[in-house]
Amino acid sequence: MMGIKNNITNLSYFTKRLRDSGFYVSRLYNGYADDDIRKWTVVIAPRQDSLFITCIDNGEWPYRGMYEIDDGGRKVPKGYYLNTDSIDVVTKHLNEFNIERAKPINNNDE
Repeated sequence: MMGIKNNITNLSYFTKRLRDSGFYVSRLYNGYADDDIRKWTVVIAPRQDSLFITCIDNGEWPYRGMYEIDDGGRKVPKGYYLNTDSIDVVTKHLNEFNIERAKPINNNDE
């Protein structure tokens, strides 16, 4: 079992991994009430896309993550949820929705 520090549902780990992938990520809020299913919210590319990702406790906590991804329907369909335990799946979806990166990533082997 992976430790809480290296868990995708951990705010610090999630933020660091997205930043390492080249996205501008700002921690927005993590003070939800104990009985609220939302755990934390970040915003990605706030000046371009303003994409909000909220981590939700879907009943399988902490082994699986449910994420609400919302940009008001601009690039991501309204009501879009992603259930994954892999940050690579999250970044794949961000790429597919053409979410702006903070810095260009060179994927060439040259």
